[in-house]
Amino acid sequence: MDLYEHQARELLRENGVLVPRAEVVDSAGAARAAAERLGGRVVIKAQVKTGGRGKAGGVKLAEDPAAAELTARRILGMDIKGHTVHRVMVAEPAEVVREMYLGFTLDRAAGRFLAIASAEGGMEIEEVAARRPEAVARIAVDPAEGVTEAKAAEIAVAGGLPRETTGTIRRLWTVLTAHDALLVEVNPLVVTRDGAIVALDGKVTLDDNARFRQPSWDDDADDRARDPLEARAAAAGLGYVKLDGQVGVIGNGAGLVMSTLDVVAGRGARPADFLDIGGGASAQVMADGLSLVLDDPDVRSVLVNVFGGITACDAVADGIVRALDTVTLTKPLVVRLDGNNAARGRAILGQLAHPLVHQADTMDGAAARAAELAASAASDTSAA
Repeated sequence: MDLYEHQARELLRENGVLVPRAEVVDSAGAARAAAERLGGRVVIKAQVKTGGRGKAGGVKLAEDPAAAELTARRILGMDIKGHTVHRVMVAEPAEVVREMYLGFTLDRAAGRFLAIASAEGGMEIEEVAARRPEAVARIAVDPAEGVTEAKAAEIAVAGGLPRETTGTIRRLWTVLTAHDALLVEVNPLVVTRDGAIVALDGKVTLDDNARFRQPSWDDDADDRARDPLEARAAAAGLGYVKLDGQVGVIGNGAGLVMSTLDVVAGRGARPADFLDIGGGASAQVMADGLSLVLDDPDVRSVLVNVFGGITACDAVADGIVRALDTVTLTKPLVVRLDGNNAARGRAILGQLAHPLVHQADTMDGAAARAAELAASAASDTSAA
């Protein structure tokens, strides 16, 4: 779960990281009142769970309360990368001498955490890494050892940060571990004119798998910022993530789904989603998942890739048939079944004899067919 900036900053503040005073409001009049309380000159920042707010006009300096009211009125309701601005943060400005970047993230491949530090902050770290990779330091952190004083000093030196940042480095590590976060990022982390180390912006992503031991997270949830398909999937108990492609992907098991995404991409197409129906999915779960993916307007073809184990392939086929009893199939559906009861599942789909349902024997063949059908559908749409 991604947090809004104001929620991330509050976590940082609670753990001893310096952040400017700020208030979150949902109206222009309230922004003016907040500016008056904060000294008049303030920064108005759109609260959306996406990057690029500054480039989109969602971060503005207001010289006085009247300007704060006008600026908030312009930002509220703005669309930033598909996210509507419902609230803004009114924050004290800082007299910045130096901007830096600091973050911790999970390195799944290495099975440990990764500290990322750079003396060049205030811009997207990906841009810095692409332009000057040597300016971005990546330091592995053993989770059993954590960030000691010596480790914090190592991170600071590697990233070209002043030694005075070591305390902040250790506090960010505390935020990561105490709150079951997958990512804690401060950009920019600044040195102010009076020498203080201050976090001007914060980003925190929490690990949904730890929700059972973090009851306070329910207070941080905001369904307005959630993709409606993801919200619908969560209500149905489905593991679904919306992506930006045109091939809908459904599989049983996270590893198989991830592999399918890679194979689809290797065939020159972009996956539209990640949907894991689980190892013991029933026909109803398959029907719910297929209905969900078909309702995505970006999807031009759907690939179902199932290896039958606990979930028998005939149950998957039954789920597809059940879904098509209630959902009109207007997009091509490619199905690859293998493993437990695969032959029976293929026979069920063969008896269905639906013109838009295609079967494939291999994952690579299924991905190639789904990519081809998605491209054909896109061409037909462009021609129309």
